[in-house]
Amino acid sequence: MAVSPTIEMSNASVPLVHEVQIMDELGRHKTTYIPGERPLTIYLDKREVVTLMTLGSAPEALVLGYLRNQRMVESIEDVQSIQVDWETDSAAVKTHRSTVDIDALTSKRVVTTGCGQGTMFGGLIEEMAKIRLPDGPVLSQEAIVALIDEIRVHDSIYKQSGSVHACAVFERDGNERVRLLHFIEDVGRHNAVDSISGLMWLANKPGKELIFFTTGRLTSEMVIKGAQMGIPFLLTRSGVTLMGLELARQTHLTILSRCSGKHFEIYNAPERVLFNQAV
Repeated sequence: MAVSPTIEMSNASVPLVHEVQIMDELGRHKTTYIPGERPLTIYLDKREVVTLMTLGSAPEALVLGYLRNQRMVESIEDVQSIQVDWETDSAAVKTHRSTVDIDALTSKRVVTTGCGQGTMFGGLIEEMAKIRLPDGPVLSQEAIVALIDEIRVHDSIYKQSGSVHACAVFERDGNERVRLLHFIEDVGRHNAVDSISGLMWLANKPGKELIFFTTGRLTSEMVIKGAQMGIPFLLTRSGVTLMGLELARQTHLTILSRCSGKHFEIYNAPERVLFNQAV
């Protein structure tokens, strides 16, 4: 993981899958694998903020992305260090300066539909009225099908153990092809998207030319995070909720649902998709 030179960061790791013994419907003993799940409590300048239940695949990026998407840190330059310690299941974040009123921010919270009951702080939904993604870019039908196929063949924890969500972000090149930048799996899709948001922030990567894919449903919080990152395309293997669609319409975000094989359904802003019937 590329780390910004301005941030002192740990590189904590834990086993992501665990071998367990099970018995099937015929009474046969078998060995299988299940994903890990562990708590990670975030401390911001020694103040406890939240405990996330996570797989632990990219904990530093998860912490940074969470603080970014919850607006608890205004700029990446404000972050001095992120130290994850799995012996204490904690992440200590130090800032150079703190300009965010945490008390005011956390006084209003919404329990979301995120796996494990995610939480959004402050008036994030109200602030979406300030976000309107610009027209363009255009993504070809051929590129969409290629992206879906790359996700299908990608080596993943899900194929080994199930029970996780995946999020990925792709970059467009000059020839209208797409290239995988990041692929993150976690026990909750909101954790996976926060991890990708943190990686993008570290790399100073704008979202305007990117495509986001998730195996989970596109609910309001997923659309909010996509719009916050400035990504014009959100794709899902699953479905879309009504509030997620309403927020996509409000922010001019293109949503593609039921993406499998060569099939997809466009729920908003279809003008960004260039069709090629030969695909």
